[in-house]
Amino acid sequence: MMGNQKPLPPEVMKKAVRGLSYVSHPLRLRILEYLDVHGSSSVSAITKGVREEQVIVSQSLRKLRDADLVETKRRGIFIYYDICEEYPASLFVCLRKLYGYMTDSFLFLKDGVKAVLPADYTMMAANQIKLFANYDKMRILEYLTINGESCVCNIVEGIGSEQIKVSQNLKRLKDDGFVTRRRDGRFMIYGITNGIHKTAVECIRKRWTSLQKAGKPF
Repeated sequence: MMGNQKPLPPEVMKKAVRGLSYVSHPLRLRILEYLDVHGSSSVSAITKGVREEQVIVSQSLRKLRDADLVETKRRGIFIYYDICEEYPASLFVCLRKLYGYMTDSFLFLKDGVKAVLPADYTMMAANQIKLFANYDKMRILEYLTINGESCVCNIVEGIGSEQIKVSQNLKRLKDDGFVTRRRDGRFMIYGITNGIHKTAVECIRKRWTSLQKAGKPF
């Protein structure tokens, strides 16, 4: 539980979900991973690193920049790209830990390790992000992150949505492994599981808090 914290303003969450939707693409996720591992890089270096055509990489970088996920700096005649702040960089911390636990790869379980994950795993992760990169689902995940286990009625009241919509999204989130469900008398109680979905919520909230303290927009 994160205590008595308020949910993010709707416009902030919508922008964050938009960013996640950009990340839920295998090539874009690999580009962000490359920048997370190697730091500030040129388009040509990124192209070689992800083994894709430069025109496609350039298009993806432009979309990531539009979503405020990467930033650019000019050095002479060259443009260098860098990953923006702790979000979404900390998503890779979670991804590496999950991969390490799944495969007993001790390298990825070490704190602070930065290593490129297998491409098929990155593709699976991008597809997983796509499953929860939705405003209504993220509102539910955020509520459960802040408040811990809750019944449907409390979630409905907490996020200000219709019960039928919340119930439908909870079923999808449970089927995808993002939430748990247990019976407590006549109530069904839901809780959030650990994984990249919970990390995404925490990273977005942390970024918003830090930007607010600095007086900057999200």
